[in-house]
Amino acid sequence: MTSDLLIHPVILCGGTGTRLWPVSRQCHPKQFSRLIGEESLFQATARRLSGEGFAPPVIVTSVEFRFTVRDQLAEVGISPAAILLEPEPRNTAPAVLAAALWISRSVPDALMLVAPSDHLMPEPELFQATVRRAAPRAEEGDIVTFGIAPVRPETGYGYLELPSSLQDLPEGVAVPIARFVEKPVAEQAEAMTSSGRHLWNAGIFLFRCDVMLGAFRKLAPELMPPVASAVAGARPDLGFIRLDAQAWSSASAISIDYAIMERATNLLAMPYRGGWSDLGGWAAIWGESPQDGDGVASRGNVTALGCRNSLLRSDDAGIALVGIGLEVIVAVAMPDAVLISRTSEAQRVKEAVSLLKERQAPQVTAFRRDHRPWGWFEVLALGPRFQVKRIVVHPGAALSLQSHRRRSEHWIVVEGTARVTIGEEVRLVSENQSVYIPLGEKHRLENPGPDPVALIEVQTGAYLGEDDIVRHEDAYARS
Repeated sequence: MTSDLLIHPVILCGGTGTRLWPVSRQCHPKQFSRLIGEESLFQATARRLSGEGFAPPVIVTSVEFRFTVRDQLAEVGISPAAILLEPEPRNTAPAVLAAALWISRSVPDALMLVAPSDHLMPEPELFQATVRRAAPRAEEGDIVTFGIAPVRPETGYGYLELPSSLQDLPEGVAVPIARFVEKPVAEQAEAMTSSGRHLWNAGIFLFRCDVMLGAFRKLAPELMPPVASAVAGARPDLGFIRLDAQAWSSASAISIDYAIMERATNLLAMPYRGGWSDLGGWAAIWGESPQDGDGVASRGNVTALGCRNSLLRSDDAGIALVGIGLEVIVAVAMPDAVLISRTSEAQRVKEAVSLLKERQAPQVTAFRRDHRPWGWFEVLALGPRFQVKRIVVHPGAALSLQSHRRRSEHWIVVEGTARVTIGEEVRLVSENQSVYIPLGEKHRLENPGPDPVALIEVQTGAYLGEDDIVRHEDAYARS
């Protein structure tokens, strides 16, 4: 790659998988969770696609995750070129097309690197070097997909068939793809892995924007009008770009593989020979985590006695997880849910989540700690006609000016100084001070200082649900 050639990363992070429940949930899926190490998979992806030769990334995500994306990028010091908000899920083809249209407005022939946000790649320098080797072919007009050299038979991935054995191919050279192979049965996966002619399909692509737009016009022309209209009608909103909802809703939901890649005639595969995992289940988390001499991977407040080949994880410092004599077990403790499974059965988590959903268990979608654009809150106690919450407000942030029809509130500040509006009165409330908000009164909580504000909120009333909020003003454009 020449020194003046710039790659424009596009990170897709709209998924809401349940295979890593209870850590991953609908409100906070796995790409935003700290599953291995101290960064989320999304943050690690953003870092991997940054540095010399890379432009600021374009993020495509859902409206629900916009503030999580913004905050997690800020935590790792990355400023995005744009955060495109999908009004509703439409799979990867419309998302890739929207990003290509957006980038091509300023750089029509830009090199665009598309990557999922929830993969583990522990050798970022090797991945960047592989991308640089592929860049000249993409610059010449080819579409390059990055395939992973398989380390075991795997029935959960699609495969790319190569024209010859991987060991006979020169390293760092992209080659034509003989065919795509759907997720195979066990015997087929064994045969393909043994042949040496197959790669796992990682869903990572490099191409010129104008080349991809031409592929859409030829192979998926029905997607062009709605997605182009959604981009043309996009509007800025608090630093995000909202795609036009009406136009977007008429786009078909289809993957980029089915829409373009499996029918493109200019598609090449670049083998990637480094470590990779899509962390598709708890068995994969155990396999990729640091382990002791007995094969035990532990995280958090964990004690293991006589355990072997197991994953023990506590995601709450106040919950001590003790395992005694466990073998090939996954045990995950959260403040509101515990998962215990044999490692070989951990893929059945989706079944368990479906059963919980039928029972309308709140643990299916939400955590006790609820993240908001201004900070977060968690429920400490809940009973008939009362609820106690801990609320933390980020520096410079503010809750909406709101009122409640069916509850009153007491606020006790335990850390920092808050600016509180109650009716027409505005006052500062410091640590160990409290205020009362009568039912129906307009009120707002702000943090004017440089440090977080923490308070205890005691609600009393006939109904305490989150939908009993009437917003009169809101800095975050929530209705």
